[in-house]
Amino acid sequence: MKKIFRILTFILLLPVLPIIGAIKVKDISASGLKWTENAGRATEGYATNAEASAEEWARKTAASVDTYGQAITAPGIKTRFQRGVARAGSAKYARKIRDVARDRYGPGVAAAQTDYQQGAEPYFSTLAGLTLSSRKPRGDPANYNRVQEVGKALNAKRLALLGGGGG
Repeated sequence: MKKIFRILTFILLLPVLPIIGAIKVKDISASGLKWTENAGRATEGYATNAEASAEEWARKTAASVDTYGQAITAPGIKTRFQRGVARAGSAKYARKIRDVARDRYGPGVAAAQTDYQQGAEPYFSTLAGLTLSSRKPRGDPANYNRVQEVGKALNAKRLALLGGGGG
């Protein structure tokens, strides 16, 4: 009787076994190739949609200041960061430079010229407006005061631009 019960139970569960068994997963090579091909064809759509969402990105990113603060102060964040660096490794870093960054560096720099000029201009103006104390003979410790004057002026400008006070 027990044997018949076991056989009947097994027969009744046959249609369910594939459901409770292992999950069927596509081959990773085929999946990777499909991802690369589809993502490659999506370049124009990505550029158009990403640019169109710039205002929404800025609004939502600014609103996430508390979440950002929580994320960078979460317990164990330093250890997780360190493990992520170790997991990626120097080989991946070098490969990405070789395969991606090398060809993007020059065009990226050219595209950033206006941003560089706008970002650096306040500091150039600050330097141009400085009148430093007189220079002393070579090796005189008072010459370090000139370095301090430059450092103080540039830091004050940085703080003023950040809204943190200064000159």
